[in-house]
Amino acid sequence: MVVMILERVPANVRGELSRWMLEPKTGVFVGKLNARVREKLWQYICSRLKDGGAWIFYSAPNEQGFIIDKWGKTDREPVDFEGLILIRKPELS
Repeated sequence: MVVMILERVPANVRGELSRWMLEPKTGVFVGKLNARVREKLWQYICSRLKDGGAWIFYSAPNEQGFIIDKWGKTDREPVDFEGLILIRKPELS
C-alpha cells in the first residue's frame, strides 16, 4: 500500500498521479504500486513541486510497518524518536 500527500502542487502533477492512484481527498492519493512504479512517480512528483511539498508512506518490513519520506516545503516534519518516526507540527508563536 502506498499513500502520497501533496501540498501546494501544480494541477498537472495531481492529474498524473490520479492515473495510478485514487484521490479520496484533494491532495491525498492511495494505491497499490510496485516498487518501480512507486519510485518513478515519486521522482516525477519531486521534480515538479516548485514551492510545494509531498509525503510518501509505503509498506516496509520494519517496526512500524512502513517508511515515510518527505520532499519540499510541508507544514509538518518527520522526527526520529528512538527508532520510531513521529510527525511534529510546528509550534505557533
